[in-house]
Amino acid sequence: MPPDAPLPPAAAPAVPPGSATPHGGQAATGGPVPPGGYPAAGGPAPSSSPVSPGGHATPGSPVPPGSPVPPGGHVHPGASTSADGQVPPGTPVPPVGQNPHGAQVSHGGQAPHGDHVPPGTPGAPGNPGTPDPSHPAPPSAGQSSGVRFDRPAEPDEYSLQAPDPRVAAEAVGGKVCVACRAGRVDDDGYCENCGHAQPRERDHMEQEAGPIAAVSDRGLRHHRNEDAFGIGSTALPDGGPALVAIVCDGVSSATRPDDASLAASRAASRSLLAALPQGTHPQQAMHEAIVAASHAVNALAQEPATAREHAPHQNAPACTLVGAIVTAGLLIVGWVGDSRVYWVPADRSSPPARLTEDDSWAAQMVAAGLMNEAEAYADDRAHAITGWLGADAYELEPHTAAFKPDRPGVVVVCTDGLWNYAEAAEEMAEALPLDASVRPLHSARVLVGHALDGGGHDNVTVAVVPFPAPAQGAGSA
Repeated sequence: MPPDAPLPPAAAPAVPPGSATPHGGQAATGGPVPPGGYPAAGGPAPSSSPVSPGGHATPGSPVPPGSPVPPGGHVHPGASTSADGQVPPGTPVPPVGQNPHGAQVSHGGQAPHGDHVPPGTPGAPGNPGTPDPSHPAPPSAGQSSGVRFDRPAEPDEYSLQAPDPRVAAEAVGGKVCVACRAGRVDDDGYCENCGHAQPRERDHMEQEAGPIAAVSDRGLRHHRNEDAFGIGSTALPDGGPALVAIVCDGVSSATRPDDASLAASRAASRSLLAALPQGTHPQQAMHEAIVAASHAVNALAQEPATAREHAPHQNAPACTLVGAIVTAGLLIVGWVGDSRVYWVPADRSSPPARLTEDDSWAAQMVAAGLMNEAEAYADDRAHAITGWLGADAYELEPHTAAFKPDRPGVVVVCTDGLWNYAEAAEEMAEALPLDASVRPLHSARVLVGHALDGGGHDNVTVAVVPFPAPAQGAGSA
């Protein structure tokens, strides 16, 4: 067809419910709204377009005669309109029955990716009077639209937009979107360019502190990570090393559970790292650390942020806590709630053990002899906790215990997001890598992966603490 050949008029297509437009359903700025599409930012819809308030095309509304919709029912990205709302001469428009990406309508009346072309739409196969895309009809006498068909077809896919160096330069001190790699991230965590929600800092956290390591992950079902941890190492007055691990799990039914777990983990770890070098006995230091964590969580209930977020069905900020201190020949554990500590021998020559008892409904039923452990933990009430840190806790009862293992091993400190998938000590030992004592970070990652592979229904947090070979004469756990 010679250039500038006029095009026969196309029938005005109806707007099928749920129809989409190329490039995310946006018309060009200032251009008309295509069927089912949305006007681009800053691009007002013309008054003649069937657009409801808010910029949405009304499902099933026909495009009025004279609307600037080219053959095929789509406005090509980048097309503009003249003052009278018509497509100006020279504007490239894809052939009828073909979208701007060059993808042809299939013989079954389906557009690529399952977008159905309804009967009556120009370009739909088997439609009487529909021009054949491969054989454009000759121009009618006296018509001159100025539309050209010599534009090459566009590719089906486009590569990811490269970062704009100007935006990257302006975003110094801020964040660049992980999706489009071009837009800045606003204070609410969304890209100003593509609107993509950015990963939160606490969605996945890892830390190493000497021979100890911890990993926390949001999991696969929760919208945020309400777990937190604190790890560190210090020296005792005699110069011996002391390793500290604190893991907290926010109570989801409470207000600000993520803030509660973070406040508790920070307060407890700071308390331990300050008390141990001063000569405080590790078991007493653990008790005091739990009390300090409780005060930190209680203080959240008085903050304005809690009042703003509080709902009638929610309790005050609350969380559980579990911790471990490892020194030469001594292992101290402390807890409130249902997070746990496991002991796994390094050579697996002796059986592993769980070192904590849950503050939970299931544990109470087992302790009272009303159910065995299998029956209790199969009950829907099993994970209802009976002890926690928070302003509305019935009574703070920190639990502490001391052990003297007679061989080297690994201490696993974790939330129920992990032990739900390795509840028995033998299951936890099987999931823990054999080289955990020399590769704690790798082992923590493996345990978190074990929970995610099992379904990841909850936040998952674990700290892996190696226990050194004790001196001669130590007792057993």
